[in-house]
Amino acid sequence: MTAAPRFRSLADRVREHARARPSAPALLQDDERLDYAAFDALLDRVAAALQRDGIGPGDVVAICAHSTPRYAAVFLGALRAGAAVAPLAPSVSPESFAAMLGDAGPGRLFADAAAAALLDRVPEGVPIVALDRAARGTPLDGWLMPPGSTPTPVEVQPEWPCNIIYSSGTTGTPKGIVQSHGMRDAHIERGAAYGYGPHGVTILATPLYSNTTLVVFFPTLAYGGSVVLMAKFDAARYVALAERHRATHTMLVPVQYQRIMALADFDAHDLTSFHMKFCTSAPFSAALKADVLARWPGGLVEFYGMTEGGGTCILDAHEHPDKLHTVGPPAPGHDIRLIDERGIEVAPGEVGEVVGHSRGMMTGYHGRPDLTAEAEWFDPSGKRFIRTGDVGRFDADGFLTLLDRKKDLVISGGFNIYPSDLEAALREHPAVVEAAVVGVPSATWGETPVAFVVARGDANVDAGTLKDWLNARVGKTQRVADLRLVDELPRSAIGKVMKRELREAYGRAP
Repeated sequence: MTAAPRFRSLADRVREHARARPSAPALLQDDERLDYAAFDALLDRVAAALQRDGIGPGDVVAICAHSTPRYAAVFLGALRAGAAVAPLAPSVSPESFAAMLGDAGPGRLFADAAAAALLDRVPEGVPIVALDRAARGTPLDGWLMPPGSTPTPVEVQPEWPCNIIYSSGTTGTPKGIVQSHGMRDAHIERGAAYGYGPHGVTILATPLYSNTTLVVFFPTLAYGGSVVLMAKFDAARYVALAERHRATHTMLVPVQYQRIMALADFDAHDLTSFHMKFCTSAPFSAALKADVLARWPGGLVEFYGMTEGGGTCILDAHEHPDKLHTVGPPAPGHDIRLIDERGIEVAPGEVGEVVGHSRGMMTGYHGRPDLTAEAEWFDPSGKRFIRTGDVGRFDADGFLTLLDRKKDLVISGGFNIYPSDLEAALREHPAVVEAAVVGVPSATWGETPVAFVVARGDANVDAGTLKDWLNARVGKTQRVADLRLVDELPRSAIGKVMKRELREAYGRAP
């Protein structure tokens, strides 16, 4: 029987690469370059400074900033000290930011100019360390221990908290999702199948506070590759950087793929260096997957799962071009099941809520055992699963097709309406770029669907005509009560459409 691989923390893996290949690039951004030796030394200085300040195992460090090499060094330096990291989005409201800080209880907050508007909400007892000259607080260079400093070694345990990822808050108060080092290590070990290695170059245009980014960022460094960071996504600049750095891996959300593939000169760029491209976090249409496969070299992999973990489905799109409408089968070792409203497993081929179990599962929501219990489901044997809130169906080959978010399901006159079906129908119209359908209150039906559409700039279409076009193509019970043309759909920083904002905006409209 083969022994399980010895657990090594990510910070320890970086140390190994620094000793084996000290001059190899670890992080690149614009004109800044940190090789593994310099990166490892900076991690030591961060960890030693945190220990000097009394921060270590059991403590939390928060970061609210744009993605930079300094951000990465603080993140991994805190892990080396044994502390957990709470990466916070600078785009959140001051109220959400204050709630996150109050929940995490960090011993230090690291911030840059991106968080300037939020810093007045920092509790008096939380010292701020400035990652740039524009932010308030003690400058990082003055806070760090001197060059050559080393921390007291900490033997990180797999069950320790690695990070606390806060939900985007699109459905209410953000929740802190505690992910262990063991969970992160499972993501790293999974990366062995995707060609990460010392000569790999990963380009990232999603933020480091997002789990979407971390599931690729961590394995790249764990296997000794280089990471090219973009502080802000721009499609044209992305392909130029990918070409210049001969990128081999990337993680993008669907709206980013859409904007890249729409570039007029996309086909003129040499992207043959790519080995694997990844996508997650939002619905990825079959048509867009097919376009990426046809025109962008290298494999394409879609991950379906939650920040909370539980179970993951993986679609190797380049190997299954006939399954692009699915999110793939369960990953090896992952147990994905479907349950009904009573918590009972549904029969094969039937629709149900997706629940999953795997090695990569959150410990729970930080300080909220009540919410943790709501997110769990146990099978008759007592095996723990995480509820996704998604509704889906397995096909005969074991591939999962997602129908919609359970909370986005519209129940109109007793009929279940899946917004994703209507959105897919709308995207078939040549004038439609994007569409989102939400349920709004109805005195007659309880709920009724309403569509929001982004039209092509050169399209000559009006809302009433488009509504009639859609309603003529869907079932009688699926017809939308209203259709609004909008300039853009509200999205989170990682591309998720914030349907709650659409519902609220519709309710406020005269």
